[in-house]
Amino acid sequence: MSESPRERRAPRLRLRRDHLIDLRPFRVSPAFTRLWIGSTLAGLGGQLTLVAVMLHVFDLTGDTFAVSMIAVAGLVPMIIAGLYGGMLADAFDRRVVALIAASITFASTLLLAVLAWTGGETVWWLYALSVVNSAANSIVGATKSAITPRLIPRDLLPAAAALQGITVGIMVMAGPALAGVLVAYTGYAWTYTIDVVLMLSLFLGLWTLPTIRPEGEIVRPGLESLRDGIAFLRRAPNIRMQYVLDIIAMTFGHPIALFPAIGAVLLGGGAITVGVLTASIAAGAFLSSLFSGPIGRVRRHGVGIERAIQAFGVATALFGLVLVAAQLGWFSPEVVDEHHPDLVLIAVAAVFLAATGAADNVSAIYRSTMMQAAVPDTMRGRLQGVFMVVVAGGPRVGALYAGALATVTTLWFPPLLGGFVIVGLVGVLVRLNPRFRAYDAEHPEP
Repeated sequence: MSESPRERRAPRLRLRRDHLIDLRPFRVSPAFTRLWIGSTLAGLGGQLTLVAVMLHVFDLTGDTFAVSMIAVAGLVPMIIAGLYGGMLADAFDRRVVALIAASITFASTLLLAVLAWTGGETVWWLYALSVVNSAANSIVGATKSAITPRLIPRDLLPAAAALQGITVGIMVMAGPALAGVLVAYTGYAWTYTIDVVLMLSLFLGLWTLPTIRPEGEIVRPGLESLRDGIAFLRRAPNIRMQYVLDIIAMTFGHPIALFPAIGAVLLGGGAITVGVLTASIAAGAFLSSLFSGPIGRVRRHGVGIERAIQAFGVATALFGLVLVAAQLGWFSPEVVDEHHPDLVLIAVAAVFLAATGAADNVSAIYRSTMMQAAVPDTMRGRLQGVFMVVVAGGPRVGALYAGALATVTTLWFPPLLGGFVIVGLVGVLVRLNPRFRAYDAEHPEP
Protein backbone atom coordinates (compact mmCIF):
# COMPACT_ATOMS: atom_id res chain seq x y z
CA MET A 1 0.00 0.00 0.00
CA SER A 2 1.50 3.35 -1.04
CA GLU A 3 2.03 6.17 1.41
CA SER A 4 -0.20 9.19 1.38
CA PRO A 5 1.32 12.65 0.71
CA ARG A 6 0.86 13.51 4.40
CA GLU A 7 2.77 10.39 5.49
CA ARG A 8 5.60 11.20 3.08
CA ARG A 9 5.85 14.77 4.42
CA ALA A 10 5.87 13.68 8.10
CA PRO A 11 9.56 12.58 8.30
CA ARG A 12 10.67 15.80 6.62
CA LEU A 13 8.61 17.89 9.07
CA ARG A 14 10.07 15.98 12.03
CA LEU A 15 13.57 16.55 10.66
CA ARG A 16 12.96 20.29 10.41
CA ARG A 17 11.58 20.41 13.95
CA ASP A 18 14.55 18.40 15.22
CA HIS A 19 16.84 21.15 13.99
CA LEU A 20 14.99 23.86 15.92
CA ILE A 21 15.54 24.75 19.55
CA ASP A 22 14.13 22.37 22.17
CA LEU A 23 11.43 24.14 24.20
CA ARG A 24 10.72 21.30 26.62
CA PRO A 25 12.30 23.09 29.63
CA PHE A 26 9.45 25.63 29.42
CA ARG A 27 6.83 22.88 29.55
CA VAL A 28 8.56 20.92 32.30
CA SER A 29 9.30 23.80 34.70
CA PRO A 30 7.14 26.94 35.08
CA ALA A 31 9.72 28.25 37.60
CA PHE A 32 12.46 27.98 34.99
CA THR A 33 10.20 29.77 32.50
CA ARG A 34 9.59 32.72 34.84
CA LEU A 35 13.28 32.98 35.67
CA TRP A 36 14.16 32.88 31.96
CA ILE A 37 11.72 35.68 31.11
CA GLY A 38 12.93 37.86 33.98
CA SER A 39 16.58 37.26 33.14
CA THR A 40 16.01 38.07 29.48
CA LEU A 41 14.30 41.41 30.13
CA ALA A 42 16.78 42.40 32.82
CA GLY A 43 19.68 41.38 30.59
CA LEU A 44 18.30 43.55 27.81
CA GLY A 45 18.34 46.54 30.16
CA GLY A 46 21.83 45.67 31.36
CA GLN A 47 23.10 45.79 27.80
CA LEU A 48 21.60 49.26 27.38
CA THR A 49 23.67 50.47 30.31
CA LEU A 50 26.81 48.58 29.29
CA VAL A 51 26.94 50.17 25.84
CA ALA A 52 25.79 53.56 27.12
CA VAL A 53 28.60 53.67 29.69
CA MET A 54 31.17 52.84 27.01
CA LEU A 55 29.85 55.65 24.80
CA HIS A 56 29.59 57.98 27.81
CA VAL A 57 33.24 57.48 28.76
CA PHE A 58 34.35 57.91 25.15
CA ASP A 59 32.34 61.16 24.96
CA LEU A 60 33.95 62.46 28.16
CA THR A 61 37.52 61.42 27.33
CA GLY A 62 37.81 60.69 23.60
CA ASP A 63 40.19 57.88 24.62
CA THR A 64 39.83 54.22 23.54
CA PHE A 65 42.10 53.08 26.36
CA ALA A 66 39.80 54.80 28.88
CA VAL A 67 36.89 52.78 27.45
CA SER A 68 38.82 49.53 27.81
CA MET A 69 39.63 50.42 31.43
CA ILE A 70 35.91 50.26 32.31
CA ALA A 71 36.12 46.50 32.01
CA VAL A 72 39.56 46.22 33.58
CA ALA A 73 38.59 48.28 36.65
CA GLY A 74 35.88 45.80 37.56
CA LEU A 75 38.00 42.69 37.08
CA VAL A 76 39.37 42.16 40.61
CA PRO A 77 36.08 43.04 42.42
CA MET A 78 34.22 40.77 40.03
CA ILE A 79 36.62 37.88 40.72
CA ILE A 80 36.26 38.30 44.48
CA ALA A 81 32.47 38.63 44.24
CA GLY A 82 32.16 35.62 41.93
CA LEU A 83 34.21 33.37 44.20
CA TYR A 84 32.52 34.51 47.40
CA GLY A 85 29.10 34.45 45.75
CA GLY A 86 29.67 30.84 44.75
CA MET A 87 30.48 29.99 48.38
CA LEU A 88 27.29 31.75 49.47
CA ALA A 89 25.27 29.76 46.92
CA ASP A 90 26.67 26.50 48.37
CA ALA A 91 25.82 27.49 51.93
CA PHE A 92 22.49 29.34 51.84
CA ASP A 93 19.17 29.46 50.00
CA ARG A 94 20.21 30.26 46.43
CA ARG A 95 17.02 32.19 45.79
CA VAL A 96 17.81 34.62 48.64
CA VAL A 97 21.45 35.03 47.56
CA ALA A 98 20.37 35.94 44.03
CA LEU A 99 17.73 38.39 45.29
CA ILE A 100 20.20 40.28 47.48
CA ALA A 101 22.80 40.54 44.71
CA ALA A 102 20.15 41.68 42.20
CA SER A 103 19.08 44.40 44.65
CA ILE A 104 22.62 45.78 44.69
CA THR A 105 22.67 45.89 40.89
CA PHE A 106 19.33 47.69 40.88
CA ALA A 107 20.51 50.31 43.38
CA SER A 108 23.73 51.07 41.47
CA THR A 109 21.88 51.43 38.16
CA LEU A 110 19.31 53.71 39.77
CA LEU A 111 22.11 55.93 41.10
CA LEU A 112 23.65 56.03 37.63
CA ALA A 113 20.34 57.25 36.20
CA VAL A 114 19.98 59.91 38.93
CA LEU A 115 23.49 61.22 38.25
CA ALA A 116 22.79 61.42 34.52
CA TRP A 117 19.52 63.31 35.08
CA THR A 118 21.17 65.79 37.46
CA GLY A 119 24.35 66.27 35.41
CA GLY A 120 26.55 64.91 38.19
CA GLU A 121 28.14 62.04 36.26
CA THR A 122 31.93 61.91 35.94
CA VAL A 123 34.32 59.34 34.52
CA TRP A 124 35.11 58.15 38.04
CA TRP A 125 31.43 57.72 38.90
CA LEU A 126 30.96 55.70 35.71
CA TYR A 127 33.92 53.52 36.63
CA ALA A 128 32.78 53.01 40.23
CA LEU A 129 29.19 52.08 39.40
CA SER A 130 30.33 49.78 36.60
CA VAL A 131 32.51 47.98 39.15
CA VAL A 132 29.57 47.53 41.53
CA ASN A 133 27.37 46.27 38.71
CA SER A 134 29.92 43.75 37.46
CA ALA A 135 30.53 42.38 40.97
CA ALA A 136 26.84 42.01 41.82
CA ASN A 137 25.99 40.54 38.41
CA SER A 138 28.74 37.99 38.88
CA ILE A 139 26.99 36.71 42.01
CA VAL A 140 23.57 36.74 40.34
CA GLY A 141 24.85 34.82 37.31
CA ALA A 142 26.70 32.18 39.33
CA THR A 143 23.72 31.61 41.60
CA LYS A 144 21.20 31.37 38.76
CA SER A 145 23.41 28.85 36.95
CA ALA A 146 23.58 26.72 40.11
CA ILE A 147 19.78 26.93 40.39
CA THR A 148 19.01 25.69 36.86
CA PRO A 149 19.88 21.97 37.38
CA ARG A 150 17.46 21.94 40.34
CA LEU A 151 14.58 23.12 38.15
CA ILE A 152 14.89 20.77 35.14
CA PRO A 153 16.13 17.18 34.55
CA ARG A 154 19.69 16.49 33.41
CA ASP A 155 18.75 15.38 29.90
CA LEU A 156 17.27 18.85 29.26
CA LEU A 157 20.34 20.81 30.37
CA PRO A 158 21.62 21.28 26.78
CA ALA A 159 18.19 22.64 25.84
CA ALA A 160 18.27 25.02 28.82
CA ALA A 161 21.75 26.19 27.79
CA ALA A 162 20.48 26.81 24.25
CA LEU A 163 17.60 28.86 25.66
CA GLN A 164 20.22 30.87 27.54
CA GLY A 165 21.78 31.50 24.14
CA ILE A 166 18.44 32.89 23.00
CA THR A 167 18.50 35.17 26.06
CA VAL A 168 22.00 36.38 25.25
CA GLY A 169 21.02 36.82 21.63
CA ILE A 170 17.95 38.90 22.43
CA MET A 171 19.58 41.09 25.04
CA VAL A 172 22.86 41.68 23.21
CA MET A 173 21.30 41.93 19.75
CA ALA A 174 18.54 44.34 20.68
CA GLY A 175 20.29 46.03 23.63
CA PRO A 176 23.34 47.58 21.93
CA ALA A 177 21.39 48.61 18.82
CA LEU A 178 18.70 50.18 21.00
CA ALA A 179 21.36 51.78 23.21
CA GLY A 180 23.00 53.38 20.18
CA VAL A 181 19.67 54.82 19.04
CA LEU A 182 18.66 55.96 22.53
CA VAL A 183 21.99 57.64 23.24
CA ALA A 184 21.98 59.33 19.84
CA TYR A 185 18.40 60.64 20.06
CA THR A 186 17.44 60.86 23.75
CA GLY A 187 20.70 60.95 25.76
CA TYR A 188 22.22 58.89 28.54
CA ALA A 189 19.69 59.61 31.29
CA TRP A 190 16.77 57.97 29.49
CA THR A 191 18.92 54.98 28.52
CA TYR A 192 19.90 54.29 32.14
CA THR A 193 16.31 54.83 33.32
CA ILE A 194 14.93 52.21 30.94
CA ASP A 195 17.41 49.72 32.38
CA VAL A 196 16.07 50.47 35.87
CA VAL A 197 12.51 49.66 34.74
CA LEU A 198 13.44 46.47 32.88
CA MET A 199 15.43 45.19 35.86
CA LEU A 200 12.23 44.90 37.90
CA SER A 201 11.32 41.79 35.87
CA LEU A 202 14.29 39.90 37.30
CA PHE A 203 12.89 40.29 40.82
CA LEU A 204 9.62 38.67 39.70
CA GLY A 205 11.49 35.68 38.29
CA LEU A 206 13.58 35.25 41.44
CA TRP A 207 10.86 36.01 43.97
CA THR A 208 8.55 33.30 42.62
CA LEU A 209 11.19 30.57 42.85
CA PRO A 210 10.85 27.89 45.52
CA THR A 211 13.39 27.65 48.32
CA ILE A 212 16.56 26.14 46.83
CA ARG A 213 19.03 25.07 49.49
CA PRO A 214 22.21 23.25 48.44
CA GLU A 215 22.21 19.47 48.71
CA GLY A 216 24.89 17.44 50.49
CA GLU A 217 27.42 18.65 53.06
CA ILE A 218 27.26 22.41 53.61
CA VAL A 219 30.48 24.31 54.23
CA ARG A 220 30.19 27.85 55.56
CA PRO A 221 31.71 30.57 53.35
CA GLY A 222 35.38 31.13 54.13
CA LEU A 223 38.81 29.70 53.51
CA GLU A 224 37.73 26.11 54.15
CA SER A 225 34.96 26.39 51.55
CA LEU A 226 37.38 27.94 49.07
CA ARG A 227 39.95 25.20 49.70
CA ASP A 228 37.30 22.52 49.11
CA GLY A 229 36.39 24.12 45.79
CA ILE A 230 40.02 24.40 44.69
CA ALA A 231 40.68 20.78 45.74
CA PHE A 232 37.71 19.62 43.66
CA LEU A 233 38.90 21.64 40.67
CA ARG A 234 42.29 19.93 40.89
CA ARG A 235 40.47 16.62 40.47
CA ALA A 236 38.40 17.94 37.55
CA PRO A 237 40.64 18.16 34.45
CA ASN A 238 37.73 18.51 32.02
CA ILE A 239 36.32 21.52 33.88
CA ARG A 240 39.78 23.08 34.14
CA MET A 241 40.39 22.67 30.42
CA GLN A 242 37.15 24.35 29.39
CA TYR A 243 38.06 27.29 31.65
CA VAL A 244 41.46 27.63 29.97
CA LEU A 245 40.01 27.43 26.46
CA ASP A 246 37.38 30.06 27.19
CA ILE A 247 39.98 32.43 28.66
CA ILE A 248 42.06 32.08 25.50
CA ALA A 249 39.05 32.80 23.28
CA MET A 250 37.87 35.83 25.25
CA THR A 251 41.34 37.29 25.77
CA PHE A 252 42.37 37.26 22.11
CA GLY A 253 38.98 37.44 20.40
CA HIS A 254 36.96 40.11 22.20
CA PRO A 255 37.55 43.49 20.46
CA ILE A 256 34.34 45.19 21.69
CA ALA A 257 36.35 47.88 23.52
CA LEU A 258 37.60 49.00 20.10
CA PHE A 259 34.10 49.48 18.66
CA PRO A 260 33.66 53.17 19.68
CA ALA A 261 36.92 54.09 17.93
CA ILE A 262 36.09 51.87 14.95
CA GLY A 263 32.74 53.61 14.59
CA ALA A 264 34.29 57.03 15.01
CA VAL A 265 37.36 56.89 12.77
CA LEU A 266 37.59 53.65 10.76
CA LEU A 267 34.14 52.50 9.59
CA GLY A 268 32.21 55.66 10.46
CA GLY A 269 28.66 55.86 11.78
CA GLY A 270 29.55 56.61 15.41
CA ALA A 271 27.20 55.21 18.06
CA ILE A 272 24.93 53.55 15.50
CA THR A 273 27.82 51.51 14.12
CA VAL A 274 28.84 50.49 17.64
CA GLY A 275 25.32 49.21 18.22
CA VAL A 276 25.22 47.35 14.90
CA LEU A 277 28.58 45.64 15.42
CA THR A 278 27.78 44.58 18.97
CA ALA A 279 24.31 43.41 17.99
CA SER A 280 25.78 41.31 15.16
CA ILE A 281 27.57 39.13 17.71
CA ALA A 282 24.29 38.52 19.49
CA ALA A 283 22.46 37.86 16.21
CA GLY A 284 24.84 34.99 15.58
CA ALA A 285 24.27 33.61 19.08
CA PHE A 286 20.51 33.92 18.62
CA LEU A 287 20.48 32.07 15.29
CA SER A 288 22.75 29.29 16.52
CA SER A 289 20.43 28.75 19.50
CA LEU A 290 17.35 28.87 17.29
CA PHE A 291 18.72 25.98 15.23
CA SER A 292 20.36 24.19 18.16
CA GLY A 293 18.38 20.95 17.95
CA PRO A 294 21.33 18.85 16.71
CA ILE A 295 23.63 20.25 19.43
CA GLY A 296 21.72 18.44 22.15
CA ARG A 297 22.32 15.09 20.42
CA VAL A 298 26.12 15.43 20.38
CA ARG A 299 27.81 13.41 23.13
CA ARG A 300 31.48 14.44 22.68
CA HIS A 301 31.29 17.88 24.23
CA GLY A 302 35.06 18.32 24.44
CA VAL A 303 35.42 18.00 20.67
CA GLY A 304 32.44 20.33 20.23
CA ILE A 305 34.10 22.99 22.39
CA GLU A 306 37.40 22.69 20.51
CA ARG A 307 35.85 23.05 17.07
CA ALA A 308 33.51 25.87 18.09
CA ILE A 309 36.33 27.95 19.61
CA GLN A 310 38.57 27.43 16.60
CA ALA A 311 35.73 28.60 14.33
CA PHE A 312 35.45 31.60 16.62
CA GLY A 313 39.14 32.35 16.08
CA VAL A 314 38.84 32.14 12.29
CA ALA A 315 35.89 34.55 12.27
CA THR A 316 37.76 36.96 14.56
CA ALA A 317 40.74 37.03 12.18
CA LEU A 318 38.39 37.69 9.24
CA PHE A 319 36.90 40.64 11.12
CA GLY A 320 40.44 41.96 11.52
CA LEU A 321 40.94 41.68 7.75
CA VAL A 322 37.82 43.81 7.20
CA LEU A 323 39.40 46.50 9.37
CA VAL A 324 42.59 46.23 7.30
CA ALA A 325 40.50 46.88 4.19
CA ALA A 326 38.96 49.92 5.87
CA GLN A 327 42.40 51.21 6.86
CA LEU A 328 43.58 50.88 3.25
CA GLY A 329 40.43 52.57 1.93
CA TRP A 330 39.14 49.59 -0.04
CA PHE A 331 35.41 49.73 -0.89
CA SER A 332 35.21 52.96 1.14
CA PRO A 333 33.62 56.32 0.24
CA GLU A 334 35.93 59.32 -0.03
CA VAL A 335 34.87 60.61 3.40
CA VAL A 336 34.26 58.26 6.37
CA ASP A 337 33.04 59.81 9.60
CA GLU A 338 30.07 59.75 11.99
CA HIS A 339 27.73 61.05 9.29
CA HIS A 340 29.25 59.11 6.36
CA PRO A 341 29.57 55.43 7.33
CA ASP A 342 31.27 52.81 5.17
CA LEU A 343 28.14 50.70 4.70
CA VAL A 344 29.75 47.93 2.65
CA LEU A 345 32.51 47.14 5.15
CA ILE A 346 30.14 47.57 8.11
CA ALA A 347 27.91 44.89 6.58
CA VAL A 348 30.84 42.50 5.97
CA ALA A 349 32.19 43.12 9.47
CA ALA A 350 28.74 42.37 10.89
CA VAL A 351 28.66 39.00 9.10
CA PHE A 352 31.99 37.90 10.55
CA LEU A 353 31.06 39.14 14.01
CA ALA A 354 27.81 37.17 13.76
CA ALA A 355 29.93 34.09 13.03
CA THR A 356 31.94 34.73 16.21
CA GLY A 357 28.70 34.99 18.19
CA ALA A 358 27.36 31.73 16.75
CA ALA A 359 30.59 29.82 17.43
CA ASP A 360 30.93 31.20 20.95
CA ASN A 361 27.33 30.27 21.73
CA VAL A 362 27.81 26.69 20.58
CA SER A 363 30.89 26.47 22.82
CA ALA A 364 28.91 28.00 25.69
CA ILE A 365 26.12 25.41 25.36
CA TYR A 366 28.61 22.56 25.66
CA ARG A 367 30.56 24.24 28.48
CA SER A 368 27.45 25.08 30.50
CA THR A 369 26.05 21.57 30.11
CA MET A 370 29.37 20.06 31.17
CA MET A 371 29.46 22.30 34.25
CA GLN A 372 25.91 21.54 35.34
CA ALA A 373 25.99 17.80 34.62
CA ALA A 374 29.47 16.82 35.80
CA VAL A 375 29.74 18.93 38.98
CA PRO A 376 27.84 17.69 42.09
CA ASP A 377 25.27 20.02 43.64
CA THR A 378 27.30 20.53 46.80
CA MET A 379 30.09 22.07 44.69
CA ARG A 380 27.95 23.66 41.99
CA GLY A 381 27.80 27.17 43.45
CA ARG A 382 31.56 27.46 43.95
CA LEU A 383 32.38 26.04 40.51
CA GLN A 384 29.73 28.23 38.90
CA GLY A 385 31.35 31.16 40.69
CA VAL A 386 34.68 30.30 39.09
CA PHE A 387 32.88 29.75 35.79
CA MET A 388 31.30 33.21 35.97
CA VAL A 389 34.68 34.75 36.79
CA VAL A 390 36.11 33.08 33.68
CA VAL A 391 33.16 34.04 31.47
CA ALA A 392 33.03 37.64 32.67
CA GLY A 393 36.73 38.09 33.41
CA GLY A 394 38.01 36.85 30.08
CA PRO A 395 36.39 39.69 28.09
CA ARG A 396 37.84 42.22 30.54
CA VAL A 397 41.33 40.87 30.01
CA GLY A 398 40.48 40.90 26.33
CA ALA A 399 39.51 44.57 26.56
CA LEU A 400 42.91 45.32 28.08
CA TYR A 401 44.69 43.31 25.37
CA ALA A 402 42.74 44.97 22.55
CA GLY A 403 42.89 48.50 23.97
CA ALA A 404 46.57 48.41 24.87
CA LEU A 405 47.69 46.75 21.62
CA ALA A 406 45.56 49.07 19.48
CA THR A 407 47.04 52.07 21.29
CA VAL A 408 50.60 51.14 20.31
CA THR A 409 49.77 49.67 16.86
CA THR A 410 46.47 50.13 15.02
CA LEU A 411 42.80 49.12 15.37
CA TRP A 412 42.92 46.12 13.04
CA PHE A 413 45.94 44.39 14.57
CA PRO A 414 44.44 42.97 17.84
CA PRO A 415 41.60 40.96 16.22
CA LEU A 416 43.75 39.77 13.32
CA LEU A 417 46.57 38.53 15.56
CA GLY A 418 44.14 37.24 18.18
CA GLY A 419 42.26 35.04 15.72
CA PHE A 420 45.45 33.20 14.71
CA VAL A 421 46.52 32.82 18.35
CA ILE A 422 43.14 31.27 19.29
CA VAL A 423 43.20 28.67 16.51
CA GLY A 424 46.77 27.61 17.27
CA LEU A 425 46.65 27.52 21.06
CA VAL A 426 43.32 25.68 21.27
CA GLY A 427 44.45 23.02 18.79
CA VAL A 428 47.66 22.35 20.71
CA LEU A 429 46.10 22.27 24.20
CA VAL A 430 43.22 19.95 23.30
CA ARG A 431 45.50 17.48 21.59
CA LEU A 432 47.68 17.41 24.68
CA ASN A 433 44.59 16.48 26.75
CA PRO A 434 42.98 13.38 25.19
CA ARG A 435 40.65 12.93 28.17
CA PHE A 436 38.96 16.22 27.32
CA ARG A 437 38.48 15.18 23.69
CA ALA A 438 36.96 11.89 24.89
CA TYR A 439 34.39 13.53 27.23
CA ASP A 440 31.05 11.71 26.89
CA ALA A 441 27.84 13.55 27.88
CA GLU A 442 26.14 10.21 28.64
CA HIS A 443 28.76 9.58 31.34
CA PRO A 444 29.78 13.07 32.54
CA GLU A 445 33.07 13.27 34.41
CA PRO A 446 34.48 16.55 35.75
